[in-house]
Amino acid sequence: MSEADPSGYAEPSSLLYRLEFILESDPLIDEVGFVHPSQFAALSDMSGSPSLSSMSMEPQSDKSKLKASQVNPTDMAFWSRDHKLGISTQAIHPLYNAAKHAFCSSLEQYKLLIHLNPKKVGLDSDNVSNVSSLATLECEVMKHSRALLLLSCDFGTAWNCRKEVVSKKQNMMLYLDELLVSTLVLSYSPKSERAWSHRRWVVKMIAGKCKNLQEILKNESELAQRIAEKSKMNYRAWNYRCWLVSYMPENQVINELIKYRDWAGLHVADNSCFHYRTRLLTRTLADSFYKQDLKASHVHTTAEVCQLWKEELSWSEILIKRYIGREALWLYRRFLALCWIKHFAARMGGTHVESFVDNELQLFRSCTTVPDNQMDEPQSVETGEKVGEELEKVLNKVCPEKAFLWDLVRKKNGGLI
Repeated sequence: MSEADPSGYAEPSSLLYRLEFILESDPLIDEVGFVHPSQFAALSDMSGSPSLSSMSMEPQSDKSKLKASQVNPTDMAFWSRDHKLGISTQAIHPLYNAAKHAFCSSLEQYKLLIHLNPKKVGLDSDNVSNVSSLATLECEVMKHSRALLLLSCDFGTAWNCRKEVVSKKQNMMLYLDELLVSTLVLSYSPKSERAWSHRRWVVKMIAGKCKNLQEILKNESELAQRIAEKSKMNYRAWNYRCWLVSYMPENQVINELIKYRDWAGLHVADNSCFHYRTRLLTRTLADSFYKQDLKASHVHTTAEVCQLWKEELSWSEILIKRYIGREALWLYRRFLALCWIKHFAARMGGTHVESFVDNELQLFRSCTTVPDNQMDEPQSVETGEKVGEELEKVLNKVCPEKAFLWDLVRKKNGGLI
């Protein structure tokens, strides 16, 4: 053991080489975790054989002779199996120092070459040497920056240099590789703002250039949902998913609404989930009225959108009655009611608005009293008046000309609208 390295690993540069070798050997690795050294023996026993990352880079024939029981856990820095990668917590510090040094060194050489030959470095056949050197340095920068980001996800310079290199290449596969790198980072740091921002950049760059963009957006939406479900209160994941809506085609927006309705019904306390649905529904309105302004064949589309909103209102009412008092559901209901009155009921005529308001009042009354198992009379819920006040504000904002009608309704119901 070297005195200069208290972690127990004598050669940090060797650790970095082994980490980068693992990443290159298995490009399908989709999850990274940090493991205490005492857990490596159990991982090796579970897998039935030691991980190749626990040993030096010897020929496979030599490594196959070892058994899991012969592996010394204190010598293990990595564990890799089934596209999962474990890194010893004791190796983090020396690995970080080695990765940072290698990255900064390669980046400095890369920038120096471009600075000295701003015009010559390119696809000029007379500068084969420069082109070869540039390609080598680009590979080094990308390789070391990936290792560095797995150890320090907020290293902004590493993210930015990857953008610079990929932008110059304009290769679709390189853009998709950046999504994989970001996925690796998010597997251990699901709230990394840098990683989510990098995904936005990738989607912006490939939009309009990628033939299977809709499939990519579908996968991105599913990834954001999985991460948000595992990592509670993950605003960044939901914010990214809401941002994706602007790139989705109309049919995908509707599919998202229908496909994840049951999921939302099981997460009624998650306000971010219903905020995502508001973005989807708002997009359906925008698409529908945009076609109408263009005088396109919009009659059928508008009818479909209207039916979609009716189903959402009915579903929302079921949830509100099932889960009494959930704030996220009432906020979502307020959004639905406001948009329905403004975009649908108001266009159908005054009677439709009054009928809708009556139905909302009935829903309100049914939820402001909850039967008490210990009393014969129903017990009033204190939040009832507050909900009524909020509903009155919405109605006055959408239909101010009917303020007199709302006033009559309020008097008729003893002060509640």
